[in-house]
Amino acid sequence: MNQDWEDRVAALWSRFDDYGEGEEAEARFRADVDALVAELPEGSPLGPFEQACAWDSTGHSDKAVPLYREALARGLPEVSPYKARRTKIQLASSLRNTGRAEEGVALLTPELVAPSDELDDPVRACLALCLSSLGRDREALSLALGALAPHLPRYQRSMANYARLLVEPEEEREDRPEA
Repeated sequence: MNQDWEDRVAALWSRFDDYGEGEEAEARFRADVDALVAELPEGSPLGPFEQACAWDSTGHSDKAVPLYREALARGLPEVSPYKARRTKIQLASSLRNTGRAEEGVALLTPELVAPSDELDDPVRACLALCLSSLGRDREALSLALGALAPHLPRYQRSMANYARLLVEPEEEREDRPEA
């Protein structure tokens, strides 16, 4: 779409909290999203993406999942690689919320080696939640510490080493000194 449309979508999202709480307020917000989506050309992947975000942000992960999938199937990665990556993060979170954390892990694991951008940490955070939901807490903690380490004012190297050691096989850790 054009920049004016993107700006209006961003402005709507910036007012999200102004809608208040409750089903009536959430329905008004989703209706405003739908009105903007109605301006898009037929088949645009941006429509289901924005609608999925609206359902997800109003506590309806179950309704968001098929819309996220539709956005990806309609070619969102070609239209906006950034929004496609956001979609994968948000879809994985919604899958976890609906009891399908394994699908979230499968969706986000390839993102760990995708070209780096500002969404690297959200990928790791959401993947950590999915792993924890599956009882894979050491892997989850490793991802979370690894994502946090570069942002610390000190101890970056130690925390990165601890993160790695959480998932390293026991026999490889035995003779290693403390980080």
